[in-house]
Amino acid sequence: QVQLVESGGGLVQAGGSLRLSCAASGRTSRSYAMGWFRQAPGKERAFVSGINWSGDITDYEDSVKGRFTISRDNAKNTVYLQMHSLRVEDTAVYYCAAARLWATTKDGYDYWGQGTQVTVSS
Repeated sequence: QVQLVESGGGLVQAGGSLRLSCAASGRTSRSYAMGWFRQAPGKERAFVSGINWSGDITDYEDSVKGRFTISRDNAKNTVYLQMHSLRVEDTAVYYCAAARLWATTKDGYDYWGQGTQVTVSS
């Protein structure tokens, strides 16, 4: 019903920046909260950031506060994650997800993208 496709991942040196995008298609007329999650090898998929439908409420995992910014453009059906001051420990596959209700855990999200790899080198 809702399809999500991430893009913008890649290889970057520590201290660098990337902007991830998540394009939504399908039943985008519904109001969805959006989230970004990441999963590093051998670790659980973890919440990174979330944003409500109107974009005026956001939340961030502690380790990315002040470095990452989530935003959305509903006219373009796109959510973004601007990432600055990247660290090696930020290396992971990043996933976007959509939820009908606000959630900060993976179980609260209904739709998921395929993921995009972010690799931060020292």
